[in-house]
Amino acid sequence: MVKGRRVSNPAGSSNRLRSDVLRVLGVLKVATADQIQRLAAPHLTMRHADKPTAAARKEARTRAHRAAAQDLKKHRLVVDAGHSRAGERLWSLTAAGLEAAAGELGRPVREMGGLARGAGRAGASHALCVGETIWALSRPTPEPGSLHGAPDAVVEAARAMPAGFGTIDSWSTEVPLPATGTWTMAGRGGAQADAVLTAPEHGLPLLFVEVDTCHMDAQRIATKLDKYMRFFKRTVKTGRNRQVPMWRTRWDAGGDITERLALPPLLLVFHRIGARSPHSSWKLVTDRSRQHWQGHKTDYGYRNYDGKIPLVFTTIDVLRDHGPTAPVFHRAGRDEPQTLTDAVGDPVRDAILAREHALRQEQSRQRALEEAAAREARRPTCPDCGVKFSDERWTYTDSSNGRWDPHRDRCKGCAEAASAREEAEREAARRQECRRCREPRRDEQWETDPDLRRTVVEPDGVYCAACRRELSPLPERGFLGRLWRGY
Repeated sequence: MVKGRRVSNPAGSSNRLRSDVLRVLGVLKVATADQIQRLAAPHLTMRHADKPTAAARKEARTRAHRAAAQDLKKHRLVVDAGHSRAGERLWSLTAAGLEAAAGELGRPVREMGGLARGAGRAGASHALCVGETIWALSRPTPEPGSLHGAPDAVVEAARAMPAGFGTIDSWSTEVPLPATGTWTMAGRGGAQADAVLTAPEHGLPLLFVEVDTCHMDAQRIATKLDKYMRFFKRTVKTGRNRQVPMWRTRWDAGGDITERLALPPLLLVFHRIGARSPHSSWKLVTDRSRQHWQGHKTDYGYRNYDGKIPLVFTTIDVLRDHGPTAPVFHRAGRDEPQTLTDAVGDPVRDAILAREHALRQEQSRQRALEEAAAREARRPTCPDCGVKFSDERWTYTDSSNGRWDPHRDRCKGCAEAASAREEAEREAARRQECRRCREPRRDEQWETDPDLRRTVVEPDGVYCAACRRELSPLPERGFLGRLWRGY
């Protein structure tokens, strides 16, 4: 009797493989096992690179995910959506599978989009091109531990693979861009983005991607740009009753206050399936949407693109051949191809602003040095030892407490020494003063003044002569008194 995992998963797939299928289909909505494997488990491509033919390699590397899709089909989370034009089986999610994929991706179900119902009846060429574009821009690389035990040549080749932008979790597809209505109930006049990438760790906080199979007329693409601009200009009220762009309520594009007027970039990727030329379509699109992407010159030597869409173009063929980090992207209004980060940005403006920032930093440093030298020249010097005041002592002398310090013109050490001397003098004076009237006792006068000796008792070390005369008067001052005193 068959027991264990084979009962619930007859194809013998693991939890990780079934999670791979759900995550990829949750993003792409419809995909082949080949796309699922390349996006979720790129190490399998390296492990089976020694097979003699391309068909054998593909069969070996997709076997595990085809089994996982079969098991998910048994659980009614995945359905067979037909076949592509190349004869590959297509997979898509059911309603229950969409919820399960939302859990795997950690997203709300309302942000998952709809189901790809009927997409496979005509081969789902556009959906597959979107998936191919996502793979070409992401270029997942094998994890370090996934090739354990593989030949050294395979490991080195995996390490040399250039990484792309983001992972499958960084992407969303069929994202509504409502010009009216809400995110979940979009009204008329809006657009739907083929794919959206959020990869701030790779310098792309937000990137919209449109895929064209060379069937669409250039005017229709330009019209879709109009809808993009209408969506970008739409504002909504926040909790603080402030008007903010609607797209910023869903995506955090980052940037400081000088970049808040910049709009997210839009990348057009052409797949040459239809009869139209990608380059001709690109030229017509840029001519008919110039008002949306063209900036204006500034007095600082760069163009200002505030309120403009950074429009970028490439083809899937050059992406496959050269990779997403190569200079194969063309920005509308620029002559030379650039890397994606440079194409969606403005290197000329960044360089000019960096130079200005460095100049301001240097000017601030020079001012700080001059102010420090002037302050050092004003620093007080102790009259006793000739040492300049420390910052702490200088701050103290200028404070409200320091103004009442009689030794504020001395350094801390000399001030403490002067205070100690004064305290010693006061203590000595206290020892020489009368306890009763607080006047100096002058006990030495009693020894040298005969008249004082005849009228006041001898010093007691406590009272002065006047107080002793009052407190301890002498007996009769006549002849008998002198005899009693012995003189």
